[in-house]
Amino acid sequence: MAIAKAERLMNLALCLLGTRRPLTKRELRESIEAYIEAAAAASAANSASGSGGDEAFNRMFERDKDDLRELGLIIETVESVDGEIGYLARRDSNRLPPITLDAEEAAALGLAAKVWQQARLAGAASGALQKLRAAGMPLAEDPYDTQPAGALEPRIPVHEAAFEPLMLACRDRRPVMFDYRKSNAARPEQRHVEPWALECWRGHWYLAGWDRERTAERVFRLSRITGKVRLRAGAYSAEVPDHVTVRETVERWSGETATRTARIKLRSGHGYPLRARALHTHPLGDGWDELEVPYGHGLDAWLVEFGPDVVVLAPDELRADVIDRLRAVAKG
Repeated sequence: MAIAKAERLMNLALCLLGTRRPLTKRELRESIEAYIEAAAAASAANSASGSGGDEAFNRMFERDKDDLRELGLIIETVESVDGEIGYLARRDSNRLPPITLDAEEAAALGLAAKVWQQARLAGAASGALQKLRAAGMPLAEDPYDTQPAGALEPRIPVHEAAFEPLMLACRDRRPVMFDYRKSNAARPEQRHVEPWALECWRGHWYLAGWDRERTAERVFRLSRITGKVRLRAGAYSAEVPDHVTVRETVERWSGETATRTARIKLRSGHGYPLRARALHTHPLGDGWDELEVPYGHGLDAWLVEFGPDVVVLAPDELRADVIDRLRAVAKG
């Protein structure tokens, strides 16, 4: 059975960190089992020329060396007096500085780990805390952990299956493809996106990125992604903006940035999120209230979620957008 790439990289890193002198490609090839197996398989498949093993090893070694460097390992290339190239990773160059967190910083990290308690990152967050504590992070009393059991805790629920592959794609700068159903569409459409970042707004997760077909920035709500997220090879074609700009993009597309106001009729005792954002409210009687709410991009999609409890009074284009979305939902 072929050795997994992660294990092969670990073995290569251990060899380079454990040696006191530079190791040549030949020595590394004879020391790591995965290289021996790959070279043997390539030689058997290309026995006529006999060069298949060397080529397979050289390609694999160069890829592994680049991967380790991308992970942060400092690998030195040393040329001997007879011109032979060797490699090593000095421990003093790859040793992290001591962790010097004070009690408040440690408490902030503990709070951040609790936020992900019910999300897919719960295991990674807990493991990171354990490693930091083992490395010397103070175990001071957490000022955010003074509430009794059952009190409110900060949490970010993540239920969408698309979250984890998109998070990894954002981290690795990998283009993705997925099927996306807009709120006013009857069927999903395939989208080819260069993902920038994930943001959470009003309890919903959004992906900000560059839509290649539309050659423009777009924001996608994860709950509307259907099927699997497929990773694609290749470099990004558009520049990735800084994180602040991405947050503003999500804010604008999710309806948080309003440039106008809208008048809606809301059933009494319903739509508390809308009431919390209302600029003015006055009762109409017969179980209805009239609200003036900020009107920005995405308000129509949000109003549709309240179903028959909301009626748009003005402006006319917002009313038409909400009706179109409701008709699309009714058609299925």
